[in-house]
Amino acid sequence: MPEGNLPGHPRLVAERAFVSICFSGERALDGAPGRQLVAAANVARARIRRPPHRGGTAHRQARGPAPRAHAGADGAAILVPQRRARAFRSVARRDRAPAADGCSHRLAPRGKSGPPRTAAHRARRPRPTGAPRFALLAAGRIVTLDDAVQSAREHQPQLRQARANTAAAGARAREALAPLLPQLSATAGYNRRIASGGGTVATSTNTGVISSTQNSFSDSVTAQVLVFDFGSQFNRFRSAQAQSDAQAATERATALQIDFNVRAAYFDTRANAALAQVARENLDNQIRHLQQTEGFVQAGTRAEIDLVQARTDTANARVALINADNAYQTSKLNLNAAMGVQGPTDYDVADTQAPPVLGEDGALDALLEEANRARPEMQSLESQIRADQLTVSSLHGQYWPSVGVNAGFIQSGQSLDQLGWRLGAGVSLTWNIFEGGLTRAQVSEAEANVIAAVAQLDLQRQQIRSDVDGARLAVRAAKESLSATQEALTNARERLRLAEQRYAVGVGSAIELGDAQIALAQAAAQAVQADDKLSTARAQLLRALGRQ
Repeated sequence: MPEGNLPGHPRLVAERAFVSICFSGERALDGAPGRQLVAAANVARARIRRPPHRGGTAHRQARGPAPRAHAGADGAAILVPQRRARAFRSVARRDRAPAADGCSHRLAPRGKSGPPRTAAHRARRPRPTGAPRFALLAAGRIVTLDDAVQSAREHQPQLRQARANTAAAGARAREALAPLLPQLSATAGYNRRIASGGGTVATSTNTGVISSTQNSFSDSVTAQVLVFDFGSQFNRFRSAQAQSDAQAATERATALQIDFNVRAAYFDTRANAALAQVARENLDNQIRHLQQTEGFVQAGTRAEIDLVQARTDTANARVALINADNAYQTSKLNLNAAMGVQGPTDYDVADTQAPPVLGEDGALDALLEEANRARPEMQSLESQIRADQLTVSSLHGQYWPSVGVNAGFIQSGQSLDQLGWRLGAGVSLTWNIFEGGLTRAQVSEAEANVIAAVAQLDLQRQQIRSDVDGARLAVRAAKESLSATQEALTNARERLRLAEQRYAVGVGSAIELGDAQIALAQAAAQAVQADDKLSTARAQLLRALGRQ
């Protein structure tokens, strides 16, 4: 018989929501078993409601609202449906519907007291503002994989940092070009000089010292250009350009890694959502079997221990659902971090599986050739090697002198209308003959950097082979595993169906039924995990091949 017909046991109907408790004056639910049931219901992520009254609406209106029972009163705990849980619970708490089945109000929050909420109170209650309404509307939106990747490309701080580093490297290349271009400078000056003489002059009133004042104006324009320095400055400029190219390739590598991180976080969130659904279906199944077992026990066809075991299995399934929902919410936090956004997790992800990667079943050599050609890490290291080699050439040029030419135009005089001018030009030769071995040490350092960069390139080539081959094998294994788990899931469902039939006619045991339920839950979880592994492996293959 249904559970709601047993004394002290409300019927449990599983849906995804929270519950609250109110009291009516029907029957008492006291003692340790009752308190444990109420406590378990309050923390469950299942919607628990009382069976609909057979009397209809007219009977409920005639019965009238039941008085509120205070703590310790003789009243039965009636588990009443509550609004479905949302991310914006603060808005939901302000807009709860009245309690059903004779409860005029819900239990007041702990630590608060006051008169029951009536219709007049609810009429005067302020409605949510526009912003919370918008938040609740946004709570139902679905985030697709393309949305997540696009958001990461626009907001991810790591990508913004990589772009800034590329811009800085380009600016350094322009800085290295500046000494190769003509340099032009101009100056202007004004001086006023006051000097006193050795004599004095007498007047009718006093005697003064003889002094003189002189103004001086000057201006000049100077131009100079480097003619030849044995390639020192030009190779330094080419080295800066190569470093800028290396940084641009590093930026592309960062973008590829961010795309992979978003895809991996998205597929993990999708898998956790599916696992939460599996846990929810398992709880529904356990509750249905619990109701069936209660009827058998009351009829005397099953032992009391079967009912205890069914209640235990239901409680364990409820705990598993809570953990699965928590894992789903946590995975959405990780997805937000991968997308580079700061905000709530009041959204769901679309059930999108990664499409097959072009050539995922192809030969390894073809995939390796593509990866070595397309991976930006290889391009970055090759540019870095070229930059280090050009640095060595630039330092070799410092062993020799540099030649430059200069020209200047100068004007000077005591007044602006009487300025004298002169024009000059010259050739300069600069040679650092001995600097204590500085140039030689710089050359040795640059040559060592070249050797290190070449070794890093070889290491990266090995890493690419490992990435491509590992991702290819992971895709193949995930395909085979997914096929096997689907077959296992089909068999587990059939096993549970047969176990339920045997248990219903009294042939099967509670252990047999419980084992079938556990096997179905495990098979469903394995199918979800296999699908997640396939999607993640394909994302890894895209990353290994250097594709976006």
